[in-house]
Amino acid sequence: MKKNNKKILALIAYILTAFLGNLNADILDVEKDTLKFGFIKLTDCAPIVIAKEKGYFDDEGLSVEVEAQGNWKELLNRVINGDLDGAHMLAGQPIGATVGFGTKADVLTAYSLDYNGNGITVSNDIWKQMKPNVKKDAAGKVIHPITADSLKPISDKAKSNNAKLKMGMVFPVSTHNYEIRYWLAASGISPGFYYDPGTKQRDIAGFLNSDVELSVTPPPQMPQTLEAGTICAYCVGEPWNQQAVFKKIGVPVTTNYDIWKNNPEKVFGVSAAWAKENPNTWIAVTKALIRAGHWLDASWENRDEAAKILSQPNYVGAPYKVIKNSMTGTFEFEPGVDVRKMEDFNVFFRYNASYPYYSDAVWFLTQMVRWGQLTEQKEDSWYDQMAKKIYRPDIYMRAVEELVDDGEFEESVFLPAYKANRAGGYKAPTSDFIDGKTYDGKKPNDYVKSFKIGLK
Repeated sequence: MKKNNKKILALIAYILTAFLGNLNADILDVEKDTLKFGFIKLTDCAPIVIAKEKGYFDDEGLSVEVEAQGNWKELLNRVINGDLDGAHMLAGQPIGATVGFGTKADVLTAYSLDYNGNGITVSNDIWKQMKPNVKKDAAGKVIHPITADSLKPISDKAKSNNAKLKMGMVFPVSTHNYEIRYWLAASGISPGFYYDPGTKQRDIAGFLNSDVELSVTPPPQMPQTLEAGTICAYCVGEPWNQQAVFKKIGVPVTTNYDIWKNNPEKVFGVSAAWAKENPNTWIAVTKALIRAGHWLDASWENRDEAAKILSQPNYVGAPYKVIKNSMTGTFEFEPGVDVRKMEDFNVFFRYNASYPYYSDAVWFLTQMVRWGQLTEQKEDSWYDQMAKKIYRPDIYMRAVEELVDDGEFEESVFLPAYKANRAGGYKAPTSDFIDGKTYDGKKPNDYVKSFKIGLK
């Protein structure tokens, strides 16, 4: 009987502790508690979806509706005009909008949704032509990363026949556009320019002086556009590379992890006007997203659960087995032949992935200059000023402090974030690129000048 009483008392103490713990977790005095967020049907919208499904937004006193958008332009415009309170955005979108490439508006981010997550897929016919040129080991297995060296003779022949290869990417300021351009240019294939300083000619399509033609296709439409023969290759996020494998219509040849290891991919963006009106709400949203990103990287079981959630038609809507592949650390290249473990294909929290580094913003600005989206050369100080205007690690760290004060996390979980903040928000120089070039975010002009193909 005494033992039973002790068990009952222990249970009551546990419940009271849990209850009082929740009472001690301060809820911010948010300015707006009913919110609508937009997303595109890609697996890297996961932190937003998980924050909703796991009740992390609710815990912050926020009622959030999550709504799929038709394309990136529509999504950006709806954030700018206030139809959406915030959104899953391409990392380059807040930057492109703020500097005025395309729609001009001040858009900010305090949260990086993920690292990596993209691939470049070619049609079966292009792969058949590329494969003899690809390096292989003694056993005949393809050696990764596959560079565009294996594509160059095919591209050269198509150009000489006045039939340039047509390829897809998702948006002019998308990571996908810059990644496929980087991959092509590293092997001597010009992806084209938006501006020619010699003739002062501008081309919104970016076809000037190109060896191939890159055009915009919304992510979910990539596989069907490839299957129709409109394009012969594309760069897109998951699950639309693995979808090509499952449908047997194409072969992924590389991932952006191999083009730039642990590169920033998507961010959570808000308009500057919204941020000014809702500072506490912004911090509360960031808290919920941090919890979601941490949950996603906590275990493979969580990733599997996330794949099931994302497969729902109101979210990504692709088959669970397709989403599960990359989300649980497996990536299939040549169907049934080249299946590899890639545990860092999707990263949501590890490696300080959710911290908005200034150096990441600077990299996107260098690519805008390299390809002529920005037509004037800038001083190094300009890059720093723009990065600090758009990326807001101060908001991220406010959210971190709130989460630690709430008792949700130990401070040690965020040691990389504290270290990044002390370092001024810049990463150390890295050479983790497919061409081995070194990028130092504090020396953007040196980096731009280092490329053989690109405006200087």
